[in-house]
Amino acid sequence: MLTLPGRVARDEVAGLCARVRALLEATGAGVVVCDVGGLGPPGLAAVDLLARLELAARRAGGRIRLRDPDPALSALLDVVGLRFQMEGQVEEGEPALGVEEAVETGDPAV
Repeated sequence: MLTLPGRVARDEVAGLCARVRALLEATGAGVVVCDVGGLGPPGLAAVDLLARLELAARRAGGRIRLRDPDPALSALLDVVGLRFQMEGQVEEGEPALGVEEAVETGDPAV
């Protein structure tokens, strides 16, 4: 897991990208969880950082998943068109935990 500190200076971004690549290589996992709870107020700098981390992860054959994003950050990412996996979010095409499909009696079997 990668915990992002408060504000990240521009000169720290390359080191964080290298750390994402190293975590993917060391663990063999396809996903690095990034705790963004302490990232600070959302803004374009945070969006730029997350986009660069995701790009570094993809180039290394993986992805990043966000933990504890501020709702405003999630909204900002949606506005700029960046989609990230969020911890606790159901993967696309999978039912939420505890949700079962109801079957009506008389429905034909599929």
